[in-house]
Amino acid sequence: MAYGGPVRMAVIYYSATGTVYELAKAAAVAAEKAGAEVRLRKVGEMAPAEVIAANQGWSRHVNATRHVAEATLEDLDWADALLLGAPTRYGMPAAQLKQFIDTTGPLWGDGRLINKCASSFTASATAHGGQESTLLAMNNTFYHWGAIIVPPGYADPVQFRTGNPYGASHTSHNGEVPPGDAQLAAVEFQARRVVEVAQAFKRGRGV
Repeated sequence: MAYGGPVRMAVIYYSATGTVYELAKAAAVAAEKAGAEVRLRKVGEMAPAEVIAANQGWSRHVNATRHVAEATLEDLDWADALLLGAPTRYGMPAAQLKQFIDTTGPLWGDGRLINKCASSFTASATAHGGQESTLLAMNNTFYHWGAIIVPPGYADPVQFRTGNPYGASHTSHNGEVPPGDAQLAAVEFQARRVVEVAQAFKRGRGV
């Protein structure tokens, strides 16, 4: 955990057609408003170019987000707090985010991910597309890192509207429905909560 100054948060995500990106942007803005220094980062794309080109929504999103920097291990090392987001793929995080996670061995081996405050968010195409299992799968990584998992729980009234105490989530109905006010408010609350817990943890440790 970084010493001195505001909480540093890295919002690291993967998004194919833009749903998770919208949630990530809202989280980053909310974290900044809560006093954090924020890095919004996407993970690298793994799909073949011809597959992306064949999907209009996918190729449009790739072109629209070329300005977003790709995540590196340095972003994880820099951060006090982490918010990871990915769409569900068969009830698990998309391979692109998992591939990035699988590169973190050097940081894990050096104990540099211990005590970072961490949380996760997701989206799926269908109402029962594995949102909770995807969030739990991402949280499994945090256990191995020795991170401090910060769930949103039902600590804000918006959680009773969205109904997911594990992390913010959205059902896009095959990409046709963008996140609405309730879903954006839920991920904003989640980001603020992670920042607040990280701030309290830093104060308690005198760092």
